[in-house]
Amino acid sequence: MWLPLLVLVGLILLYRWYRQSQILEKLSDKYVFITGCDTGFGNVLAKQLDKRGMKVLASCLTENGAENLKKETSSRLQTVILDVTASESVSSAAKWATDIVGDEGLWGLVNNAGFGFALAPNAWQTKADFVKVLNINLVGAFDVTVNLLPLVIKARGRIVNVSSSAGRLSIVGGAYCPSKFGVEALSDSLRKRAL
Repeated sequence: MWLPLLVLVGLILLYRWYRQSQILEKLSDKYVFITGCDTGFGNVLAKQLDKRGMKVLASCLTENGAENLKKETSSRLQTVILDVTASESVSSAAKWATDIVGDEGLWGLVNNAGFGFALAPNAWQTKADFVKVLNINLVGAFDVTVNLLPLVIKARGRIVNVSSSAGRLSIVGGAYCPSKFGVEALSDSLRKRAL
């Protein structure tokens, strides 16, 4: 009669121990680099992580986006101008991040920068339309990852590539879906340490 109750109590205690072991300590010591923080998900994530006490390195495409983000956050959050399609800009941002984090490395890299407004039937698209979207959504994420990977490895950090359900099911024409399929494949290759 008591055995089922003891098993249930034991399972509850085991569950509570497991949940407590998953809580990250000392978040205020951790650096996170986020791309695409002018607006949208990146902006919201940068604000949320800053509120939780993390050291956020937020990259924005425009000065205006960086200034607006700085106004709404603490001094822990730092911004840099980054165009993910320009390798010089990516290298410069990586050097900037390296100078800031030093030996601590990056606990997190969030590849969020993206472009999704070239949605139309493929017959209406040009090669330039495809290339623009692929360069931002896929090649840019790869370039940022490769440049910051040593810092992520140093901190035994994580890489989060923001994708879309369109990365699993092509729902519209244009390069958006192919670019998100590519982000899914990039994530798989990183997970399998093929990089």
